[in-house]
Parts: sequence; structure tokens; C-alpha cells
Amino acid sequence: MLNNKLVQYLQGFLDIIFPNTCAACGKVLYYNEKSLCLNCYIDLPKTGYHLDTENEVSRLFWGRIPFNKATSFIFFSKESRFRHIIHEIKYKNQQDLAVYMGRLFGLELVGSDFSCADLIVPVPLHPVKLKRRGYNQSQLIAKGLSEILKIPVMSDLLFRISNTKSQTKKTRFDRWLNVENTFMLNQKRPVSNKHILLVDDVITTGATIEACAGALYKLSGITVSIASLAYVKLR
Repeated sequence: MLNNKLVQYLQGFLDIIFPNTCAACGKVLYYNEKSLCLNCYIDLPKTGYHLDTENEVSRLFWGRIPFNKATSFIFFSKESRFRHIIHEIKYKNQQDLAVYMGRLFGLELVGSDFSCADLIVPVPLHPVKLKRRGYNQSQLIAKGLSEILKIPVMSDLLFRISNTKSQTKKTRFDRWLNVENTFMLNQKRPVSNKHILLVDDVITTGATIEACAGALYKLSGITVSIASLAYVKLR
């Protein structure tokens, strides 16, 4: 077995050839930095919505679905360097980054009502998209949350039965039509009387979350809270 000093030496050598860079600003990371440089870590555009029951994400779902509470970790803006975090997670196979951001999100939620959930359920991908991408970013974010909050993840409670097109350029109404009747419960997973934390990577109009929650509420005695890594303001 290699001793610790040799491992550190080899890691340092690899870092010189293939340096780790900040997922937000792209600067080379120092040895004690992980995924984000210190400046970007400090400057993360956190919403603080877990402390505000009438936050914008919550208001997004008022009158649409019953839910306990809703929050997002950071704001997403096309003009911000932090948009790269979502892009790296979603399209660049940065699975460790997704788990890491989930852990940071979890640290933010410790002691809040969100930490009292019984189960974490990530928004599922259609099998075709999952095979093409190789991973479900929402499931990885849920994993990071679970590691901090000590809440089990049930990633097979929901199935995505329709391979919907990208939501990126769709209107609010079109997004809702795009995911209507898209999710189905796994009948082999009998769940009742549970508080479920429904987790997605990004909330924009809330159409996907609404469709997922609609399926979950077919279960008996279910309470749903909502959490996403990022929130996109449409106005």
C-alpha cells in the first residue's frame, strides 16, 4: 500500500497537470478548497428562503398544490458566474459537485422544518434521458442532503413515464402542459403518513414539482415539502 506522503505527492503532481478549478469562476483551486474557491463559497447567492414561510418559491405554489414549506438554496441568473454550477452539474458530468452542493444545502437546512422530513424523494428522469446522461442530478443533490440531514432517500418512489422535451425555452403554461401526467407512483413502494421532501435541481415555473406532488398526493396521509438547489426568477 502507498503511504500517505506518497499519495499526497502523487495527488499534488496530478493537480499540477490536471488542476481542479472552481465550478463558478473557473479559477484553480487551492489544496484545501473543494469544488468552489473560497471567494465563490462566501459569495454564494443564498436565498435564505428556509427562514421565510412566505418566500417567492412558496408563493409560486400557492393555490396550485397543498404543501408544507418550500425553499431553494441559491438564486440562478444567466448574468451570474454561479450559473456555471448548475451547468456543470447538469451537462458536464460533475456528479461530485452535485453531492457537494447538496451537502451545503443540507447544512443550511439543519434545524429547520425541512430537516424533520421522513423521506427525501428526488424528481426522477425518464429512463432514456437517464441512460444518455448517466446520472440523475436531483438524486445526487438529494444524496448530499441526506448525508447532512440523516433522512433516507427513496429514489424509486416516482417514475417518469413520459420523456418530455426541454423546458428551457417554454412559457409557463407550456411548461405545465409539457409535464402534465408525466409522473407515476411505484406501486411496489407502499408509503403512507410520511412527510416527503421533494427535491429538484432548479425551480423556474414550478410545473415539474407540481406534477410530482400531484402524483405523491395519491398516497395516504402524505405531506410534501419542496426544495431545489436553485431558483430562477422569471421577472
